[in-house]
Parts: sequence; structure tokens; C-alpha cells
Amino acid sequence: MMKNVKTIALATALAATATMAAPTFAADRTDLRAGDYSWMQFNAMYAFNELPSDGDGDGHDYLEMEFGGRAGIVDLYGYVDVFNLTNSSSGDKTGSDSKMFMKFAPRFSIDAMTGWDLSAGPIQEVYFSTLFNWGGGAFNKDGKGDVNASFWGIGADVMVPWLGKTGMNLYAHYDMNIKEWNGYQFSMNWFKPFMNFDNGSFVSFQGYVDYQFGADEKYGNEFVPQTTSGGAAYFGLHWHSENYALGYGLKGYKDVYLLEDGAGIVGLETTGWAHYLTATYKF
Repeated sequence: MMKNVKTIALATALAATATMAAPTFAADRTDLRAGDYSWMQFNAMYAFNELPSDGDGDGHDYLEMEFGGRAGIVDLYGYVDVFNLTNSSSGDKTGSDSKMFMKFAPRFSIDAMTGWDLSAGPIQEVYFSTLFNWGGGAFNKDGKGDVNASFWGIGADVMVPWLGKTGMNLYAHYDMNIKEWNGYQFSMNWFKPFMNFDNGSFVSFQGYVDYQFGADEKYGNEFVPQTTSGGAAYFGLHWHSENYALGYGLKGYKDVYLLEDGAGIVGLETTGWAHYLTATYKF
């Protein structure tokens, strides 16, 4: 599963506090730890037609542990997915070589590290951004295997009309499987409460875009050819209360993980649409 970085952290902070913004260093530059917060939640999820897929089955269940927060200069988001919890004999994760996927995305505030105020116009705070993706069985070597990718770049929290605070990051991509730099990735994520109820719960529009570009096709092979660009975008409607959330998400893919759709010996499907159902308990 290809998720991004900052805004689910913001989403959880918002859901827990029912406010319109999470604490940031920019709010109080006199105390580096004034905006510290942390959160964790468990998501029981089911994915329909998640990509990439070899066409064997059309869905799977999984448990996701999501976590994040802010501690001084560090803004953190991450999650661990465990697929096919009951080891079902049906579904698209049956017999998968990989049971887990992890995303780890620490960002380091340049404002906080230097003491400079880099806010300007819609830009609230600037970061040195990193992102790591591990596991998931993305068929990247001889028709199978795991993602081992790292991303290094710069990011910012940007105020966008209607959407509000939006995390944006531009990374260079270092593929740890081939030990080479290979292209770039632009990521953005948002969380917009737009319907509030008298009991304090609300409905949000939340999502993200991860788009890779400028990659070299030479790193593909006869099993799974690669493309120069590709990515995914998630558009979700989620109901939040203090301790629970329920959600539906539509996710679009285009040559996700830079794997060419339908090509090569494996013939993976990497372009199309998937649907997600989520039930969340917040700690």
C-alpha cells in the first residue's frame, strides 16, 4: 500500500482534538518543545483491487498500526501493515512472499534547527524531508520481491485554499535494491473537515498524491519493465469521533512503483482504481 506522509498524522491530531490545526513550531518559536504531541491508532482495513496485482484474487484484509507526532525539530509519520491476518486461502495476498509493509517518514524542521523564520505567504514551515518504504512484495526482482526505497529532499507545510494546511515534499529517490539514485517524487497530502455534528464528530475529505518522475527505464527487466514516471492518489471520506473513525477511500494508480502496466513476463497490473474500507480505533 502506498501511502504518504504527514497528513494522516494531522488527521489524527485533528480527530483527537476536534480543532482545525495541529501544533507546529511556528506557533511558538520561544520553546522548541511547546508544540510536541504524539498519537497512535489501529486501522482494520480491506482493499479491493489494490495494485500492483498479478490478477490472482481481487482483495485482501490487513491491519495497520499508524503513528506519528512532533518532538522538537522532528515531525514524524509512519505505519506498519500486516496483510492477510487469517491466512485466508482466497484473495490477492494468498501465498505472498511478503506479509508486511512499512513506511517511515521523519521530517526535520529547518526553522527549528536554525532558529530562522522561513514562513512566507502560504508557507508555514520548511523541512528537510525523508521517506522510507520497506516490504510489500512489489515484484521488483525476477518477478517478485520487496520495495526498499528511500527518498531525500525538502518539504513545507503550505496553506491551500479550502484544503487548509497541506504537506508538500519534493524528494530525490534512492533505490536501495539497486544501490542507485533513480528519479524524483513529489508528494502532497491534506485533511479537510467539512461537515460537523452536534456530538463533536465530523466528516473529513482527506488524501494524498505520490508522483514519481525522471526515472531511468534501464532498471527494469524482462519480468517487470519499468517506466520513467508513475504514482498513486488517494481520495477519502472519513467520519471521525474522539476514539473511532470509519472511512471509504478511492485510490487511483498509474504505473505505480514505476512498474509498467501489463508489460513483461509477469504482466502485472499497475494502472487502475482500488477501493478501501477502514475502521479505526484511536489511542
